[in-house]
Amino acid sequence: MRFVHFVEGSSKGLAIEHAGVLRGLTEQESGYPGTLESLLNAGPDALQAAHQRLSDARLLDPSKLRYLPPLERPGKIVCVGLNYADHTKESPYEQPAYPTFFPRFSTSLIGHGEPILRPRVSEQLDYEGELAVVIGTGGRHISREQALAHVAGYAIFNEASVRDYQFKSPQWTIGKNFDATGAFGPTFVSTDELPAGAVGLNLVTRLNGTVVQQGNTADMIFGVAELIAVLSEAVTLEPGDVIVTGTPAGIGWARRPPLFMKPGDLCTVEIEGLGTLSNLIADEPPAA
Repeated sequence: MRFVHFVEGSSKGLAIEHAGVLRGLTEQESGYPGTLESLLNAGPDALQAAHQRLSDARLLDPSKLRYLPPLERPGKIVCVGLNYADHTKESPYEQPAYPTFFPRFSTSLIGHGEPILRPRVSEQLDYEGELAVVIGTGGRHISREQALAHVAGYAIFNEASVRDYQFKSPQWTIGKNFDATGAFGPTFVSTDELPAGAVGLNLVTRLNGTVVQQGNTADMIFGVAELIAVLSEAVTLEPGDVIVTGTPAGIGWARRPPLFMKPGDLCTVEIEGLGTLSNLIADEPPAA
């Protein structure tokens, strides 16, 4: 199952995607099944029922839609740093033996096709193509053996990072949370469409058509099941929570000279089986 959250005119809606074709309903239309957040909270059967309902919905014209993040306000967005050995080697850090968790806030999220904003206070806007995991069934102290049963699906994330602010302190939170820097989407893909744990998926980030990152989810040091198990030792996971699993080598900060994104650039992240997330870069508007 593949779901898309969108805006048509002034109305939000939910669609399913099959072979590039979108069928969906807005919240004003009869039969609208609700947001992805509400469906995840309703339980596993709700997604299947919504997919079946939308399979007969009207055809949508993608050119007339604005894509929203699959989940606009996740209860938690937990990111993982240094989860690919090749990326750790290009960073100023040693490879940690425990996952490097840090938060992202929902105010940073944007959808496919929306501009990633370079903030007024920095020119060091970097790209990070990543796999995002969406929790379907919550819990605490989830075992590695049961962890994948708690996953509802996956999506693509571009965790654009403001590097000079990231390195202002030992904690990365500010540099990872500027508004309109967390591109998420375009599609939520349920687990049944992908290998268990989303293992073995090619990930490619391109900047203006040039490949800048190329990796595979099989190379993650901490896989999806282990991330869920370790995180849930401390934190109660809930339906709709998002875990962003880390980026492979090739970031702009590590290049010489550095390669930072600038207004007019196009950054795309493609993950096998999930599609392509595309965002232009724009400057943050001046203060009113």
